[in-house]
Amino acid sequence: MVAEKKLYKTSLINNRRYLGNKYKLLPFITKVVGKECSDIKSVADIFAGTGAVSSAFLDKAITTNDLMYSNYICNLAWFSSQEYNPQIIIEYIIKYNSISEYKDNYMTENFANTYFSYNDCSKIGFIREDIEQNYRDGNINDRERAILTTSLLYAMDKIAKTCGHYDAYRKGADFDAPLELLVPLAGVHNNAGNECFNKDANELVKEIYADLVYIDPPYNSRQYCDAYHLLENVARWEKPDVFGVAKKMNRDKMKSKYCTQSATEAFEDLIKNINAKYILFSYNNMATKGNGRSNAKIADEDIMRILQSKGTVKVFSENYKAFSAGKSNIANNAERLFLCTCFSEEK
Repeated sequence: MVAEKKLYKTSLINNRRYLGNKYKLLPFITKVVGKECSDIKSVADIFAGTGAVSSAFLDKAITTNDLMYSNYICNLAWFSSQEYNPQIIIEYIIKYNSISEYKDNYMTENFANTYFSYNDCSKIGFIREDIEQNYRDGNINDRERAILTTSLLYAMDKIAKTCGHYDAYRKGADFDAPLELLVPLAGVHNNAGNECFNKDANELVKEIYADLVYIDPPYNSRQYCDAYHLLENVARWEKPDVFGVAKKMNRDKMKSKYCTQSATEAFEDLIKNINAKYILFSYNNMATKGNGRSNAKIADEDIMRILQSKGTVKVFSENYKAFSAGKSNIANNAERLFLCTCFSEEK
C-alpha cells in the first residue's frame, strides 16, 4: 500500500527571522533561571517579540506582551489558553496553498513586484481578507484566526526580498520562491493561566503579577515598527495608505520609548512598577561599540542603579554575535542577564 502524500508542511515558533531574537540564547537564560530562581510558577515576557523566550517556559503560566500587533497575534497563536481545532487549520492552509487565480487587491496595488511578486501579493491579500471574513462569519475562533495569520506572516517573511527586515526591498531580485503557508505546531491545550497582551509594557506592569518578569526591550535607535512595517500592516489589516520607496504606513503610535533618549527614564518607571519575585533583564554590552544607531540607549551604571533600588542584583554574561549594519567593527560582544531578586515588600 502506497503511503498518502502529506499535503502540508509544519513550522515551529523559531522559524522566523527577527532582529534581537533570543532563541539561540535560551539555554543560557533557562540555566540562570533554573539555578538562581526558586518556586517559579508564572513568567511574564513583557517585550516578547516572536515569543522565543516564552517558549522555554511552557510549564509555567505565561504572560506575553508586545507593542507590535504582528508580534501579539503570533504570541496569541502560540500561547493563548483558548483551544482550537488543528484540522480546521490544516484545511484552510491546504486551500490557501492551492490558489492559482490572481486578482487585484490592496496588496497588489501597493506592493506588487517590490518585496513580493504580483502573484504572491495577490495571494497574500486574498488570504488575509479570507481569514477576516471567516472570523467575522464565526467559522473560526480568535485562536484559529491568530494561527492562520501567523502562518501567513511566517510564509511572507520566508520569501520576502529583503535582508531580514523591511527598510528596503532588493530591486531586480528574482521572485523564485512562491508563497507557501505551513501549519504552525501550536499547543492545543496550553496553560489555562496564559494571557497575551498588545500594550505599552510600562502600563501593563501596573496591572499584572508574575513570579518572574523577563525584560528584553529594544537596545538602540532601531524602531521595530520601521523594520517590520509590512508584517504589521498585514497583521492589522486596516489597509492604510503607504508612502516612500519602502512603502511604509504611518507608524507614529507604534514607536517605542526604549529607542529614544527617554529610554533610561522609561526603564526606571518600568522597574518601579513591576510586581514580581524576580526581574530578569536582558541587555547586551554594545554600549558605544557600533555606529550611532546600534549603540545602547541605557548606560550600565543606570541599569545597576535602577535595579539595585528594587532588589539585590547579579550579572551573568555569554558571548554572542551582535547584529550590525555592516559599518561597525564589533568584537567581544556579550549578552548580559541582570537578575534582580526583589526586596520582600515587593513580593
